[in-house]
Amino acid sequence: MQDFKGVIIEESLEDKRVLKKVRITGTRVSQVTESHKTPWLTRWTLHSVVVSADNADMIAEEVSRSLDRGHGGSWYVDFRNDGVHFVIFSGKTFKVDTGNKQQYEEARRYGRSLGIPEPQLDFTPPG
Repeated sequence: MQDFKGVIIEESLEDKRVLKKVRITGTRVSQVTESHKTPWLTRWTLHSVVVSADNADMIAEEVSRSLDRGHGGSWYVDFRNDGVHFVIFSGKTFKVDTGNKQQYEEARRYGRSLGIPEPQLDFTPPG
């Protein structure tokens, strides 16, 4: 099975140890703007990561437990390959078949219920 690729915002994690369990392929720092709806932060540290297919379910579970539960739990992490897209919130993970638009909408609906701004719910089926 194919490995997964995604981005983890370091500031979204209460417990950063999960970063040692993924392969970080790049890091960039982005200034936070008002549209990000995270006024408690001035910057985000975005790590591009590769998650081994063999460990993807375990890493998804660990990320879910590691996400910041403060601020309304309004963080998520996602990583995917050609067939599966993990969309991970604090305490809830969606394992989406990349060909299933309904599963994507369920994940977006859940994100909206947490108050995540619509522009940030930009995970979509490939293509």
